[in-house]
Amino acid sequence: MEIIVHDLTELDAAAAQLIQHFKDDRVFLFYGNMGAGKTTFVNAICKALGVIDSTSSPTFSIVNEYQSPVGALYHFDFYRLKTEEEALDLGYEEYFYSTQYCFVEWPEKIPNLLPTDARKVHIEVLSPTSRKIIVK
Repeated sequence: MEIIVHDLTELDAAAAQLIQHFKDDRVFLFYGNMGAGKTTFVNAICKALGVIDSTSSPTFSIVNEYQSPVGALYHFDFYRLKTEEEALDLGYEEYFYSTQYCFVEWPEKIPNLLPTDARKVHIEVLSPTSRKIIVK
């Protein structure tokens, strides 16, 4: 699946499209350079899933939990991790192998711990306002 987003006003539709297309998937891995829009897109997906709480990057907390009509959603940011053991200490498997949505930024920090059936979401910067989102 490939989605081109020309500006922020199209993110909500892109998020809804992703959730609709991958209804049965629960773990989404977000790849992209710093500033590509990973957190912004995760926030749009949370909104599409009915989260009414304020969402933000879990850079310092590592994981944020949000409540939605479909249950708890977990948003991870592993940017600050130095080793995979830190994710083990966090108890990542309880999250990843639950039936809840998990959105993971910087999954490349924990390559040996990722579920094999997770969806990979690559965000590529096309211009200051547009992005290409490729989901595999």
